[in-house]
Amino acid sequence: MIPNAAILFNRLRMRQLSLLLALHEHRSLRKAAEQIGLTQPAATKMLHEMEDVIGLKLFDRLRRGVQPTAYGEVMTRYAQVVFSDLGGVRDELVAIESGNIGKIRIGAIMAPAPQLLSDTLIMLKQRHPRLAPSIQIDTSDVLITALLQDRLDVAIGRVPDNWDSRELMFEPIAEEALSIVAGPSNPEVRNRKVTLAGLLQYPWVLQAHPSPMRKVLELVFMESGLALPINILETSSMLLTSSLLRQSDMLAVMPTLVAKHYEERKTLGIVPLKIKRQIPSYGIITRKGRILSPASQVFILEIRAAMESTRLV
Repeated sequence: MIPNAAILFNRLRMRQLSLLLALHEHRSLRKAAEQIGLTQPAATKMLHEMEDVIGLKLFDRLRRGVQPTAYGEVMTRYAQVVFSDLGGVRDELVAIESGNIGKIRIGAIMAPAPQLLSDTLIMLKQRHPRLAPSIQIDTSDVLITALLQDRLDVAIGRVPDNWDSRELMFEPIAEEALSIVAGPSNPEVRNRKVTLAGLLQYPWVLQAHPSPMRKVLELVFMESGLALPINILETSSMLLTSSLLRQSDMLAVMPTLVAKHYEERKTLGIVPLKIKRQIPSYGIITRKGRILSPASQVFILEIRAAMESTRLV
């Protein structure tokens, strides 16, 4: 039987976890032993001891090296998290010692970026000049993958329908309205009698599946008794999308807040056809059971405050 967590905690050692990571990287006992400063017999003995503690085979011994079993893959993944957390602990200690409150890796979908996220980051830097945030703008599925792999501390997005959410905490912020957009010179921007059927004549730039925006647009066409446009180009890049629209007669769907941001700068126009469906709420996503760093806690407090200010305006 697999021992309980207390036994694993008491009997597994950091050196053994280092060996796990080295074996996973090199697939060779000799090279792994060299990397962590052991002889090959000592590394072999350490691996046997670890497998005895866990009660499972972690690596298959092959003629030309070793191969992780399914159990070995799981153990390696958690070893990576342990060392990542230790690195985070050191960074946080150094930051506090130097008067900083540390670093934070933030992921966000495009919708909150022009206003909510920008307002939050401005306030964050005013109140905590030495805090060092790094920002990744991407789709929710990419952000959640990065969050679960410990490459992000906090994500602002949504949990896709097909995602196992048991490892995640989700705090809703706002629903997301959508608008159809085009280049400023596209005649549909000024067409007050525009219809969805009339827009089928144009090429469309769409996000690929399983994008929530793509799903909503498909539902809108289906509910109108229309097939999805057949002349499409797929990309998740908002920068590329806006560039394509400005230089062609293509159409696209964007979060309304983003569309208004481009419209105010006269780089894109909003087609006057209301999309009644909205994308489900996006929100603050963190990993369940993980202790938030001071920097992460400060960021979450600031984004809540910025959201409240937006509601009061």
